[in-house]
Amino acid sequence: MSAGAAATDSNALLVVRDLRIAFLRGRQPLLAVDGIDFQVAAGETLALLGESGCGKSATALGVLRLLPAAGRIQTGEVIFAGREVLGLSEAEMRAIRGHGMAMIFQEPATSLNPVLTVGRQIGEVLDRHHGLAGLAVEQRALDLLAAVGIADPRRRLGEYPFQLSGGMKQRVMIAIALAGTPRLLIADEPTTALDVTIQAQILELLRELQRQQRMGLLLITHDLGVVAQMAHRVAVMYAGEIVEEASRDMLFTAARHPYTRQLFAALPDLSRRRGPLATIPGQVPPLTALPVGCRFAERCAHAWELCRRQTPPWRHVAATHRLRCHLNDGSGLQPDGHADQRARDDDPQSPVHDSPAAATPPLLAVTDLRVHFPIRRGILQRTVGQVRAVDGVSLTLARGRTLALVGESGCGKTTVGKAILRLVTPTGGSIRLLDRELVGLPSRALRPLRRSMQMVFQDPFASLNPRLTVGEILAEGLQALAVGKGAKNDADAIAAILAQVGLDPDAGQRYPHEFSGGQRQRIAIARALAVQPELLICDEPTSALDVSVQAQILNLLATLQSELEVAYLFITHNFAVVDHLAHEVAVMYLGRIVESGAVDDILRASRHPYTRALLSAVPSPRLDRQPEFIRLPGEIPSPAQPPTGCHFHPRCPQAQTICRQDYPAPTALSPTHVIHCHFPVSVDNESPSRQAKRQALSTTKLA
Repeated sequence: MSAGAAATDSNALLVVRDLRIAFLRGRQPLLAVDGIDFQVAAGETLALLGESGCGKSATALGVLRLLPAAGRIQTGEVIFAGREVLGLSEAEMRAIRGHGMAMIFQEPATSLNPVLTVGRQIGEVLDRHHGLAGLAVEQRALDLLAAVGIADPRRRLGEYPFQLSGGMKQRVMIAIALAGTPRLLIADEPTTALDVTIQAQILELLRELQRQQRMGLLLITHDLGVVAQMAHRVAVMYAGEIVEEASRDMLFTAARHPYTRQLFAALPDLSRRRGPLATIPGQVPPLTALPVGCRFAERCAHAWELCRRQTPPWRHVAATHRLRCHLNDGSGLQPDGHADQRARDDDPQSPVHDSPAAATPPLLAVTDLRVHFPIRRGILQRTVGQVRAVDGVSLTLARGRTLALVGESGCGKTTVGKAILRLVTPTGGSIRLLDRELVGLPSRALRPLRRSMQMVFQDPFASLNPRLTVGEILAEGLQALAVGKGAKNDADAIAAILAQVGLDPDAGQRYPHEFSGGQRQRIAIARALAVQPELLICDEPTSALDVSVQAQILNLLATLQSELEVAYLFITHNFAVVDHLAHEVAVMYLGRIVESGAVDDILRASRHPYTRALLSAVPSPRLDRQPEFIRLPGEIPSPAQPPTGCHFHPRCPQAQTICRQDYPAPTALSPTHVIHCHFPVSVDNESPSRQAKRQALSTTKLA
């Protein structure tokens, strides 16, 4: 049992001892979880941290006995509320799942039932575990959807999962898990697909439920900012084993295991903007080739002969801190407080400056883009309204530059990307790529331009064909767009692109379902890069990746941009990634851009109250830098009925009469900084020279 646990066996809500989980490959069992133990007390959060493929999700599925057909629990005990659950019948387990233990799954698109409405799926839980029916079910479902930040919840109850954005599907999954008021919530990447404001609300909701109901939380995540904000204790997992366990404060200030320390080192920071990030060489070993001795030895810069021969025993370095490492025997690797003391240039008075884009024709120019979807009702399906998903967006992107498009889920970011690629038909406006107008272009004329523009979709599992191997998926694009000159060249190209994104060449022989979520995202990126595009639209490309793989992907994207002058339209809610990779930033709200400018303008001198609220919701991986969350009143309005005047005024703390009447015209605060706001927020942290420039241009109105 964990020496660092805050609880003892007698009062722990969940106790896991010596759990071993294997998956059958033919008749050969492959060990995915190898003898782990941990416990979670009522009202406590244990974060399970590690790279994709380390066995975190398999552990969660094993605890709930939801392993796939090939999964086997070989040994171990899982004791919930004093009751051993591994020996229970399936009927007995159904009584525990939902009300006793509930789970938020990693991929909502594959976890939600595609043929049932949102209301029906929430209602099933309320009916089974609370005996609710009729209007009581509807009202409780509305309350749950509102609690997780879904606008117009009554309309969403009657919709199907395919009608929701990725972030909305994740919120529905959270609502379903919370519907049973569980005593223990297992959350597998619960905020991965959520924007930062909704993430902050969900985390706040989970903390409040813990206080009210003494709910235990097993949090599986790769987001160190979420761990810093939520966890009481942290267990770091690698290749099926827990290698370090400590209290949150101890781990963040004095991590001892080389693997844990390298996870922290891979985080993007301002001092290395657009430069190479620290990465962990290699990858998690496959289940078919688990090494003898320390499983991290092949990737560890400090490994020595003993590490490759003998599995390290547990060492207790403090009352709340234990680890498995031969180097930490009192004479080896010592803590250095890296998590809170890393050199970072985050002084707002002296930001890292970036040269503006050269005065050349832009690769992409979007003007007044509009995408409206009709609302049809009745037997004759008459159009009774419009969903204004994108309502007048203008932006430009030069070769070799990165424009980050940020905003809350449902604001239209993904629709902008799809409209640029003509995957959805624009209602109006202009899209010029390589000085050619795309709006109205026939499909036959558009086809040759497909090679120049590609997209990495938000949900890799839904966007990869499950019937094709990875090699066939990559070859499909090469052959369709006539890239390469034959099967042998295709095979060489596929092996090279898989290596570029950190996958073994033999991955081309496997199917998408055989990979972890992070590995599938890398496959999706490989597919887009295979045809050598000039414009890559990345829709949350690193949201499903742990920090080490994220660092590899960001390094890869930066290298490709430097060598090939690829332009990126980067749709994301990860502001650390924006800060590291982007040159310019555009902030969207309800179909319109409300603020845009150079990355320093937006992240260190933002003037729009909405941008300020977004930045306040970003969880920091530094314990001494947790921002004060600005909670916006009300809910995101429905794009089917946007407010008059400024769309943000119902939630804006400084809205006045003019905000309710007139949409604000664009105002140039500097040559690179444009805002749509009648009353911009004052900036306290600007340098005197920057304030002088801003004040000189503060009355300049753009046409």
